[in-house]
Amino acid sequence: MNERLVLDRVIRTYQQGQNRLEVLRGASLAIQAGEIVALIGPSGAGKSTLLHVAGLLDRADGGEVVVAGRPASAMGEAERTRSRRELIGFIYQFHYLLADFSALENVVLPQLVAGKSRAAATARATALLEGLGLGARLAHRPARLSGGEQQRVAIARALANEPKILLADEPTGNLDMRTAETVFNELVGLAREHGLAALIATHNNDLAVRLDRTVRLEDGLLVPA
Repeated sequence: MNERLVLDRVIRTYQQGQNRLEVLRGASLAIQAGEIVALIGPSGAGKSTLLHVAGLLDRADGGEVVVAGRPASAMGEAERTRSRRELIGFIYQFHYLLADFSALENVVLPQLVAGKSRAAATARATALLEGLGLGARLAHRPARLSGGEQQRVAIARALANEPKILLADEPTGNLDMRTAETVFNELVGLAREHGLAALIATHNNDLAVRLDRTVRLEDGLLVPA
């Protein structure tokens, strides 16, 4: 089995004053290379928390996260950072693009941080953005791009370092229905093209059913939907 991302009975709790809030109570999931899984659940169920733990942005309080065969519990901070940078692509509901940089520069920068040459980074960024229909927008800063265009740049940025895993948190939740459908289809198409193991949180069931399978976060556990 070629499992790229494994969550094994993951627990995550938070302390709120005198109260202990158990958001994840033993969530388990395995995603293969090339498999795209929808993550659904009501607001406040903990979908973002689960994605943050899966993406090594947050630490589990129990259980294990395995990224590309490597247990997170065996990683030091430097390896966690390197794994986030090289193995995992993130897409959020809000694009979080750097306002003072062009679309092209926003996709080039993470590659430079990863050690690529500027020439190689620029070539890959250009190819990704052109593939998303943004060839005429390379020099535009985010403020000059539409919401859909901004999110396409965010998708290109997430794929810039050729990750093995893609995590997306309501990636079309801030877009109108028509634009959301277009961007969602482009995102899924790229995930399939690159053979990524992808986990996409969405509140849109019409979009979720198009993916390979759907899991629901319910009472801190992941169940088939």
